[in-house]
Amino acid sequence: MGFYQRQLLPRIIDRACATKEIRQLRPQVMRGLAGDVIEVGFGSGLSLPHYPASVRKILAVEPSLVARKLAADRLAASPILVEWAGLDGQRLTLDDELVDEALSTFTLCTIPDVSRVLAELHRVMRPGGRLHFLEHGLAPDSRVATCQHRLTPLQRRCFGGCHLDRPIDRLLADNGFEVGTLRNCYLKGPKASGYVYAGSAEKR
Repeated sequence: MGFYQRQLLPRIIDRACATKEIRQLRPQVMRGLAGDVIEVGFGSGLSLPHYPASVRKILAVEPSLVARKLAADRLAASPILVEWAGLDGQRLTLDDELVDEALSTFTLCTIPDVSRVLAELHRVMRPGGRLHFLEHGLAPDSRVATCQHRLTPLQRRCFGGCHLDRPIDRLLADNGFEVGTLRNCYLKGPKASGYVYAGSAEKR
């Protein structure tokens, strides 16, 4: 992993995922989280201020040491206990049915084997638990989707493996989750990178 991927990219992501629009969407997606929660792709802790008081503990999964350092102030300000729980969501060293719920924000686009991480989240969640998600992905507009497919190889090289064209709702349904609430919209800016899936899906 080079200097850009290791040192600069986590800082770029910290800024890119902290826009006003995304800050408004986070608490909507996180509403109803409770008990022990695993957050895969914890990043720089941008979700921390939006966790409801009903959450007892957060198990944070994050591979970037720089992102963890960027999270320091947010961790210090959080009233909720946060424990580092691993580097790779595809290989969680956690017991089965350990957590009540899960959170993923702008993470399912990047993990190489998205089915594997969803299977791991399914495994560690208790029956009836919900995965709350805020992700960008494949747009329904065929012209936008075509652009997403064309740009994804470049996007992956520049942004740590990020895909623009993953169908988030279908991936969830194919990997043991039943999508309950779902809101789709375009963020301001280029449509190819701004089609959002926001909602929750229950473990089947």
